[in-house]
Amino acid sequence: MAGSTPEASTATVAEGQVQGKQTFAFIAMTCLFFFWGFITVLNDILIPFLKESFDLNYTQAMLVQFCFFGAYFIVSPFAGRLIDKVGYQQGIVIGLLTTAAGCCLFYPSASLHLYPLFLFGFFVLASGITVLQVAANPYVAALGPEKTAASRLNLAQAANSFGTTVGPIVGAALILGVVAADASAVQGPYLMIAGLLVAAALVFRSIKLPVLTHVESEEKAEGSVWEHRHLVLGALAIFLYVGGEVSIGSFLVNYFSESTIGGLSTAEAGEMVAYYWGAAMIGRLIGAVLMNYVADTKYLAVNALIAIVMIVVSMNTSGSVAMWSILAVGFFNSIMFPTIFTLAVKGLGSMTSKGSGFVCQAIVGGA
Repeated sequence: MAGSTPEASTATVAEGQVQGKQTFAFIAMTCLFFFWGFITVLNDILIPFLKESFDLNYTQAMLVQFCFFGAYFIVSPFAGRLIDKVGYQQGIVIGLLTTAAGCCLFYPSASLHLYPLFLFGFFVLASGITVLQVAANPYVAALGPEKTAASRLNLAQAANSFGTTVGPIVGAALILGVVAADASAVQGPYLMIAGLLVAAALVFRSIKLPVLTHVESEEKAEGSVWEHRHLVLGALAIFLYVGGEVSIGSFLVNYFSESTIGGLSTAEAGEMVAYYWGAAMIGRLIGAVLMNYVADTKYLAVNALIAIVMIVVSMNTSGSVAMWSILAVGFFNSIMFPTIFTLAVKGLGSMTSKGSGFVCQAIVGGA
């Protein structure tokens, strides 16, 4: 080409190769987001199921979320150190295998009919997902320009929301749809999930993901996370957001079963949860586009305010208005986690994995 130099052509080819590798890595990571979204949302289906199967009160049933999200608080600091030591890709493999181990624990838990063993299984499962969160979120945020990090992570989190949309439908059919509330109903589905996770771990072990030198620097991260004001505030925001999100999601099935709200059967209410997470998926897709044009901080603030209004409406009404207003919260909550996360770890450089572990530790808000 006239006016071009060999150096320019080589640079263009190299840039194209980098973009190609980043696109492949992004697609691989979005599959990962789908997996943990699917598994996490099954908690909302299992809570009413285990409540009936073990004849639990609401406090005992909610120990599921306490053990699950408590794992984030305990495991996140170790997960950050693990990622520093083995890298993002190997961290993902370890996270997938740990999650699979947690799923396998549901088999003896059901066979022995031991609720405490179920809770331990939830803790192990969540420990694996914690490692995935600490590794995957900052990795996706760093796969391209910092300016579009929030948009990119929202797009990846849309795959997570697709998993949370499909999960209640599958869970309602395979678990809540059984004639009698028998704990053995969870054995088959969770063994299948474990098999898929092991297969995914083998895939991530064999593929070659690009090393992001600006976040995977060999230079040891120094300094305290408390020195970064935006990171501390981001962790606090995640703590509060996840607390609200989990509180809503955990009680949707029981809420929709109330005669003054929906009067639905447990299985029908379980399927309705898919609308909540479907709204979140749509919200993240829209957010991924709009945040290329609107400041992510402003978009976050507006969505938070509307979510509050929807909750207040649901609290003060009944019937279909109460049901659909709480479902709408899913749409406005959608962009919160990925947007808060990218704002919190922005500009941390070699401290990114440490900062990511700190923010993921705040997910304990769900406990």
